[in-house]
Amino acid sequence: MSDRTTTPPAAPEDFTAGKWRNLLLLALAELLMMALWFSASAVVPQLVDEWQLTAGEQSWLTMSVQVGFVAGSLLSAFLNLADRWNLARFIAGSALAGAALNAAIPLMGHQPERVFLLRFLTGVTLAGVYPPGMKLVATWCRRDRGLGIGLLVGALTVGSALPHLLNVLPFAALIPSLDTNVGMPPWRAVVVAASVSAVIGSAVALLGVRAGPLLPAAQRFHWSYAAAGLRDRAARLANFGYFGHMWELYAMWAWAPLFLRSAYVEAGRSEGAARVAGFAVIAVGGLGSLLAGAVADRVGRTRVTIWSLAVSGACCLVVGPLAAFPLAVTALCLVWGFAVVADSAQFSTAVSELGDARYVGTALTVQTSLGFLLTMATIRIVPWAAQRLGWEWAFATLALGPLFGIWSMAKLRRLPEALRMASGNR
Repeated sequence: MSDRTTTPPAAPEDFTAGKWRNLLLLALAELLMMALWFSASAVVPQLVDEWQLTAGEQSWLTMSVQVGFVAGSLLSAFLNLADRWNLARFIAGSALAGAALNAAIPLMGHQPERVFLLRFLTGVTLAGVYPPGMKLVATWCRRDRGLGIGLLVGALTVGSALPHLLNVLPFAALIPSLDTNVGMPPWRAVVVAASVSAVIGSAVALLGVRAGPLLPAAQRFHWSYAAAGLRDRAARLANFGYFGHMWELYAMWAWAPLFLRSAYVEAGRSEGAARVAGFAVIAVGGLGSLLAGAVADRVGRTRVTIWSLAVSGACCLVVGPLAAFPLAVTALCLVWGFAVVADSAQFSTAVSELGDARYVGTALTVQTSLGFLLTMATIRIVPWAAQRLGWEWAFATLALGPLFGIWSMAKLRRLPEALRMASGNR
């Protein structure tokens, strides 16, 4: 199952044959696979109408995926799967399993508990899609690793937004038997389309992607490497920065589209336009991630992450009071969506540069699993605050994460180990 049995020479990646073809195909595959993440969250308005979901049940449509991802990530980290198995096959197989689980949701009828279980299991499979993808990028990139992982996270971001775009398309005309809900896109067709997207992505990964020459030798299982990234001070601070970032990110992605829908409806504007805006404010983060990756390789990881956290944290505080002005709030949310994920790849890149190269996959899996565990708190806090304080102040609770992230990355910047990042650019 291993990709390689011996450690290859560290040849300059600029001259590696097929590098950008592999990275672009991987990005395309991950974009298509990540449609699974918000496939149910995107159709919350339809499910509320049909199933009369409570606020807590609406939250669990996203939180169950987060829990599953954490469980799958911790299992993968404990067994060092991303450092022992063929990466392309691991990613493709995980996506196929997730597509099957997600496609079973329309068969459940009005049984939210079973849907939550399927969403949990889908999250487990996504642990085999996201962190191994980052390790695969690291096998092709060294000096431009921030750009490479930025490309991947950008693709993941657009893929996460994809169900919101699917939720605008006229599926009823294409697959009329799947739904009869009048006035809204048929939610069952949206969910099935997300699974089809993941199947196509799996084929792209399996047939078109391979690991690069910077792949270390396959490692034997050792449980102690699962916590290595938290024992080292520099890597720990990079992880802390990531945790502050994650406190904000998924709560914004989960609830900003519904916040925009509420703002548009209250102002008497088109609900279809609100759904397009919801897609755009998440998808624009793909551009933010790619540009931040290119810049961070030149000016430094800590600098770019601090800038991004400062902008997104400010948006948390300002966006709510603008709810009465849909066009203004859309413009601000586009800035927020750009900044909120621009730094994401740089935390992962920092961990890959600061940690043991032999166990990069495990270190990234631990980082993401703990970060996603943290997201459960804010995914639940935001709707709770919206019910009690209104949307005007619900997002302000997210600003604590960027503040903590800025503190962590400022401390990391002062350490001598920071010179190992971005070719000495900290």
